[in-house]
Amino acid sequence: MTINNSEDLLQSILDSLDRVDYIKPEDIPNIDLYMDQVTTFMDRRLRSTARYPEDDKILTKTMINNYAKNDLLPPPVKKKYSKEHVLVLIFIYYYKNILSINDIQTLLHPLTERFFQKGEAFNLERIYNEVFSMEREAVERMKEDIRLKYKSAEESFADAPESDMAFLKKFAFICELSFDVYMKKLLIEKMVDELGAEMEKEKDKGHSSEKEEKKSKKDKAARAEEAASEEL
Repeated sequence: MTINNSEDLLQSILDSLDRVDYIKPEDIPNIDLYMDQVTTFMDRRLRSTARYPEDDKILTKTMINNYAKNDLLPPPVKKKYSKEHVLVLIFIYYYKNILSINDIQTLLHPLTERFFQKGEAFNLERIYNEVFSMEREAVERMKEDIRLKYKSAEESFADAPESDMAFLKKFAFICELSFDVYMKKLLIEKMVDELGAEMEKEKDKGHSSEKEEKKSKKDKAARAEEAASEEL
């Protein structure tokens, strides 16, 4: 007996992966948007990714305000949000399902600090394009991995009671998928922690350099004052 008595479940999952798409930068308006326009745009483009499309909130005014308050999102200019603001919000939307607000802040802060509206060729839009261009290859690898996990689950519980076998095989499949997510989440959190530690070192180094510079100026001023006194 197979899960759900057929491979319909597996095929349904693989088909859903084929339908996964992301918001392309060219789909985002090139004009600055008010908050209502941002929430409407995000809702229209990401509604299909919600678990409960009829009820789930994709993005609200409160969410956006909290993101700005927690330094996840650069503040708007005259209450308007640029195309790059929308790109950052898309990153936040995907990350918030697996990472804490603090982790997202650690991850996005260097991105916005270095590339947000800097007016350079290597900007946030280019980074966004580069990351999401890897999506199709990643999906194909994921589909193959899911097939292997499905096969493994199919071969489990061979001696289980007939009446329980379908449930147990599906349970095994979910467990395999869950363990994969769990391990990847641990890896992501470890990398974010390392990134945070590196940022703290850079900050401490900057403070040390600033203190040394102030001390050098102070010593220089003291020597100049001492030299002036000797001349008198």
